[in-house]
Amino acid sequence: MSRIGKLPISIPSGVTVSFKDNVIAVKGSKGELSQWIDPSIEVKVEDGQISFNRSSEDAEFRSKHGLYRALVNNMVVGVTEGYRKTLELVGVGYRVSNQGQTIEFSLGYTHAIFLQLPTEIKIETKSEKNQNPIVILESCDKQLLGQVCAKIRSFRKPEPYKGKGIKFVGEQIRRKAGKSAGAK
Repeated sequence: MSRIGKLPISIPSGVTVSFKDNVIAVKGSKGELSQWIDPSIEVKVEDGQISFNRSSEDAEFRSKHGLYRALVNNMVVGVTEGYRKTLELVGVGYRVSNQGQTIEFSLGYTHAIFLQLPTEIKIETKSEKNQNPIVILESCDKQLLGQVCAKIRSFRKPEPYKGKGIKFVGEQIRRKAGKSAGAK
């Protein structure tokens, strides 16, 4: 039995959950999310809890059991508390600004990079003197938030020699030693 899949999800107050035609919809104060669930996974919404059961012990069904439970749990947490990611731009001359849902990055290329964000994501940018610019992203959808953060990070991944690039706040970059001169 899947350790994750067999755990029930408790539904907090203020959250409504409906399951119809293999689609589970979760609605809360931060937004509304829905997820298709494989028909081989049985979903029960009762007594303020969501529980998941699988129809077979095959490896495919065992993996889906924990997967769908985790996805629905992320939805419940997202519509109640929300998710937040903070990115930091490390490098001389790196800048970021936003106009509504459009972010403009200046990352040392010959051109500026513009990124249009989905409406589900709230953005805030901070640029203070003698501090690295910071991008704060918030959303109720964990998958979408992670995908947008990965896209932003792909513009300038942190490099191991000087540590320049776009990184998550608190992330440790593995540093490498540079060339050693005069090795004869």
